[in-house]
Amino acid sequence: MPKLKTHSGAAKRFKKTASGKFKRGQSKMRHILTSKSVKTKRHLRQITLVSVADTPKVARMLPYA
Repeated sequence: MPKLKTHSGAAKRFKKTASGKFKRGQSKMRHILTSKSVKTKRHLRQITLVSVADTPKVARMLPYA
């Protein structure tokens, strides 16, 4: 069986937790930040988990994570 390739774009965006879930950053924090409230920007800084429905797709892209 040949080695599997890791999706390099996914490797930069997702990290696996000890329990097997995947962490991800929030979107909407790159530009046009002046129109967003301080509360919104503070909450977007937090790391969240990938949804249960998308976890198999991410796991397939990161076979050795």
